[in-house]
Amino acid sequence: MKGLIVYDSYFGNTEKVAIHIHEALKEDHEVKLVKIHNVEKRDLENMEFIVIGSPTRAFKATKAIMDFIKRMPKDALLGVKAAAFDTRMNTKDVNSKILNALVNVFGYAAEPMGKALAGKGATLVIPPEGFYVSDSEGPLKDGELERAEEWIRKGIK
Repeated sequence: MKGLIVYDSYFGNTEKVAIHIHEALKEDHEVKLVKIHNVEKRDLENMEFIVIGSPTRAFKATKAIMDFIKRMPKDALLGVKAAAFDTRMNTKDVNSKILNALVNVFGYAAEPMGKALAGKGATLVIPPEGFYVSDSEGPLKDGELERAEEWIRKGIK
């Protein structure tokens, strides 16, 4: 299958996950990895799957990622398989009642990205997922790259 991985990254953590997902998928698929600011219209042509990744910033995906999805025509992703992921801190590590309450209200980036992709006609082939960083700027927690590989292999076959 032909696919596209689009990501945004502030501190390099989301980029590391996207690269690892790309490495896992390129063994069996023709897949292109593109940072959000470098996506070209032709990248979206004839793709059979799309994976979108963003850091969670202020409880949501980056503006660049959401604008990218919003700019797509309504049925741009009909027949396209999709997956969405984010990088985030684990609220258990922070141990803050206020943060836990805010996360319960506002959530993380992955689920709204997945819904936005579905709104453009895509079929989510796996539930949106978050991969944990150990501090607000990272690094990724041990085992998260391997978990990302397992996650994407379940969805994109």
